[in-house]
Amino acid sequence: MTYAAVPLIPRDVLFGNPERVLPTLSPDGTRLGFIAPDEGVLNVWVGPADDPAAARPVTHDRHRGVRTFMFCHDDRTLAYLQDTDGDEDWRLYALDLETGESTLVTPQEKVTAYILEHNRWHPTSMLIGLNADNPQLHDVYRLDLATRELTKVAENPGYAGWLIDSDHRVRGGVAMTEEGGAVVYRRGDDGADEPWFEIGPDDVLTTDVAGFNRDGSAAFLLSSTGVNAARLIRVDLATGAETVLAEDSEYDAAGIARHPETLEPQAVTFIKERKSWTFLDPAFGAEVDGLTQRLRGEVGISRPVRDDRTWLVHDVLSDGPVRYYRYDRDSGELTFLFSHRPELEEYDLAEMEPFSYTARDGLTEHGYLTFPPGADRAGLPAVLNVHGGPWARDTWGYNPEAQWFANRGYVCVQVNFRGSTGYGKAFGNAGNKQWGRAMHTDLLDAVDHLVGQGLIDRDRVGIYGGSYGGYAALAGAAFTPDVFRCAVDIVGPSNLLTLLASVPEYWKPQLALMHNRVGNPETERDLLWELSPLSKVDQITIPVLVAQGKNDPRVKIAEAEQIVAALEAKGLDHEYLLFEDEGHGLARPENRERFYAAAERFLATHLGGRAQAD
Repeated sequence: MTYAAVPLIPRDVLFGNPERVLPTLSPDGTRLGFIAPDEGVLNVWVGPADDPAAARPVTHDRHRGVRTFMFCHDDRTLAYLQDTDGDEDWRLYALDLETGESTLVTPQEKVTAYILEHNRWHPTSMLIGLNADNPQLHDVYRLDLATRELTKVAENPGYAGWLIDSDHRVRGGVAMTEEGGAVVYRRGDDGADEPWFEIGPDDVLTTDVAGFNRDGSAAFLLSSTGVNAARLIRVDLATGAETVLAEDSEYDAAGIARHPETLEPQAVTFIKERKSWTFLDPAFGAEVDGLTQRLRGEVGISRPVRDDRTWLVHDVLSDGPVRYYRYDRDSGELTFLFSHRPELEEYDLAEMEPFSYTARDGLTEHGYLTFPPGADRAGLPAVLNVHGGPWARDTWGYNPEAQWFANRGYVCVQVNFRGSTGYGKAFGNAGNKQWGRAMHTDLLDAVDHLVGQGLIDRDRVGIYGGSYGGYAALAGAAFTPDVFRCAVDIVGPSNLLTLLASVPEYWKPQLALMHNRVGNPETERDLLWELSPLSKVDQITIPVLVAQGKNDPRVKIAEAEQIVAALEAKGLDHEYLLFEDEGHGLARPENRERFYAAAERFLATHLGGRAQAD
């Protein structure tokens, strides 16, 4: 089939609510829960473990939806978090699955809750973090699941994060330093905290305490101290002896699979071009390898059932929906449950392909290309889709925007520019204070590389992204408008000075990290202004589409309003979409449809791709 004959994938298939997603089994193995639409709004559904079709909604939100939940080990409570219109003031609810009664556990205004620890050994209690007394710091509270009563158990002395073991003991915390590093504190038997080890600014994004074993005698560290990439280390807490369990010279250790009883690591994953496993437990490795051979994509394992005899397995493809299975370890039976968007099976999707190139200073960069299916790979229009963070990275797998771009006729170009995570600290630290500088020229070098290979048309390249990616889109329009035909900014900062001055209160303990990696307004004010797209608005000559959530707590609405006002004052070509009931991104399907319809028309006008008839 030629590209011209490839049917358009409707936007609601790509960006509407998934049919079912995030399945999980209850700890006793009797119930299956998942997120699915109820009257068009995402809610939690629960039913018998062996009959997904019998599930019924147990939450009944009619506005923004519920997107995260967990079954508790008392075998009757379901906990979930919800904010208001994207404000990220997360509130914790506890739902009784026997009576259907839901209790708002954290009713305070402008307070953010998160779950610290809940496990099989303490089935009727949960530890949560709550910044009710000091908006910058989360204290530790114990929630009694039987009475729904909250009790403060530890006051925060200045920690950005807590260390908690499986017996619900506070074992210490992590405090940020003025230099952008951190100090990890360890709590003694007398309740006093003493410095355990320091993390330098160069290692702070690649070093972390990943947890403790069941008896609390050992801690597991992900650490790049003394090496380039984060490796998994086991620390004997009595002697201080360290054992390296898994490492790679270039890639950071990413995920850890731990034995559900001993909490000892059984496997470590590294995200390279694709996910790579290192097995520490040969029997576990053989079982995962067996599943990999039976499935088509990258395999993920979830082990929610207490007896560990039933796993949930997800099969991730780049050219199809995510498929979920229930795996019986005793019989070896692998039972298909559902895929997250089965309607995708009806369309021709494109494979995501890894690529690499050399930046102008010799640094090797990696990324992914998604080509229009059936198209000749020569002189194609392209969209440079820049990831957010920026301390994150793009990975291989199903990506609705990559499929959307490819289906509309564009090469989707995703670049893990310097500063992206997963590639070791040298690569990550190469992005320090490089917003709009080397991080931006990495993107330009990707365009040059693909033009040089004849794959894309230099005169038909758009730049698009959200959060940091939105900043990159604005930077592309303001700093290098000759490279891009158009730019799409979603919740991106336009002024680095106002961005840093308006971070959420609970981010402030980590503000030194932002200053170290973006810039310090006290000492580098001129630099930060120079690297702000707003400062170069006079140089913008290409059309810009700006989308913003009114309630965004990270990139405030002022970031969009400043650049839009400047574009209006200069008479520059632009569109502005403001979403009154959204935050840092678009959660409601009607808002996603409004945005993607506008963005599709915008790209078709300026890059010449296809558009769905509305």
